Amino acid sequence: MYYIGIDLGTSACKLLLVDGAGKVANTVTKEYPLSFPQPGWSEQEPEAWWQAVLEGIPELLGGFDASQVQGIGAGGQMHGLVALDKDDQVLRPAILWNDGRTAKEVEYLNETIGRDKLSQYTANIAFAGFTAPKLLWMRENEPELFSRIEKIMLPKDYVNYRLTGVHCTDFSDASGMLLLDVEHKCWSREMCEICGVEEGWLPRLYESAQPVGTLLPAVARQLGLPESAIVCAGAGDNAAAAIGTGTVGDGSANISLGTSGTLFISSQKFGVDPHNGLHAFAHADGGWHLMGCMLSAASCNKWWCEDILSTGDYAAEQSPISREKLGRGTVYFLPYLMGERSPINDSEARSVFLGMDMGTTRADMTQAVLEGVAFAIRDSFEVAKSLGLEIPQSTLCGGGSKSPLWREILSNVLGIPLRLPQTEQGPGYGGAMLAMVACGAYGSAQEACGALVRIADTVEPDAELTARYEEKYRQFKRIYPAVRGLFR
Repeated sequence: MYYIGIDLGTSACKLLLVDGAGKVANTVTKEYPLSFPQPGWSEQEPEAWWQAVLEGIPELLGGFDASQVQGIGAGGQMHGLVALDKDDQVLRPAILWNDGRTAKEVEYLNETIGRDKLSQYTANIAFAGFTAPKLLWMRENEPELFSRIEKIMLPKDYVNYRLTGVHCTDFSDASGMLLLDVEHKCWSREMCEICGVEEGWLPRLYESAQPVGTLLPAVARQLGLPESAIVCAGAGDNAAAAIGTGTVGDGSANISLGTSGTLFISSQKFGVDPHNGLHAFAHADGGWHLMGCMLSAASCNKWWCEDILSTGDYAAEQSPISREKLGRGTVYFLPYLMGERSPINDSEARSVFLGMDMGTTRADMTQAVLEGVAFAIRDSFEVAKSLGLEIPQSTLCGGGSKSPLWREILSNVLGIPLRLPQTEQGPGYGGAMLAMVACGAYGSAQEACGALVRIADTVEPDAELTARYEEKYRQFKRIYPAVRGLFR
């Protein structure tokens, strides 16, 4: 038996073919463009996601018995606004998670409606990337298009709709819309009224491992798959990645060093950060989680190497950074290339290098980028600790986790062991595992994790290096408050 996992990312769709034992039999990646129509805006054509699936799945199945594919599960980029008209046609390019155009709408929601009310209605406050502020922006700036909305969905849900014809979403992804009552797992009537959203526009809600339907006959023929293949609701990318790393149940943690960076803490009980520095979302395992999200993580290193240094050889840039240099650098980097979400919630924040002198080298600045991202993840880590949460260790995933140097830096900045899963395929692997549950191969996400997730290696912190980074982190914490006024 086989299962297909879809990782619908910001720059590419990665498809996985996974067998019943959890082994990844094949992978295919299809890239697509990202559009920045104005400074701070970020958009994408939903049709590009669908074409990536249409082209990628037949390629994925090359040399394999497609009739053995039992199910499909997707993990996708969160928060993106996909608006459809009465004929289910896309009204405008999707406004993505890293779009920063909604500062006015976020201020209205947080200050006029009020943080307390938002937290009461949805367990969260407004952030620029969330879906609800985008709807307010669309209502104000594109009223003709807004008046034609008949359906609203999220990126991976659009793919599921094209696969099955069902307008659906799951609780984990819906949690990031600021339209869901996360505690009670239902749409918030109060938020719908505030945003001018009719409840009929919203998709049906499912648990992540629930089947939403089977493939449409025409789609099954195009993909070369059996019509009986089950499509599950799937999950937001971070919740799907958490499934793929075994981050389920009470108190387990996962850190992702992807395009964005996240600290993900799972729980069987609903809970809210009273200061709303961390998001309170539903989890793909049927429970909940707290999550700190920084908007630029591995993308900071990509920007620094590719756009500034004009190289794709990340390892070569890191090779001059010896262990003796860690925690002793004098250069600092604020990793706020696209503003920042957790815990400062400042869409106007920007990146800063600080502390260069005539002796500063290229390697010193590369080190500062890696350390700056680690320090920003620690910001969310500190919020979690202030809530009384114990995080004695964490799994680590994402593209940045492939760097041994970055792993060592992060482990020592946080002062905890970081465990590396044997199969690290991000949201796509979690999506395939959810499909296994939907098809009855496992009784729950927890059961699937227990059977399939194995740890390949663990990075242990060093007491001396952790102490050096403790001092560096205290200095880092002083930079943003000092320069915040300059970003206005």
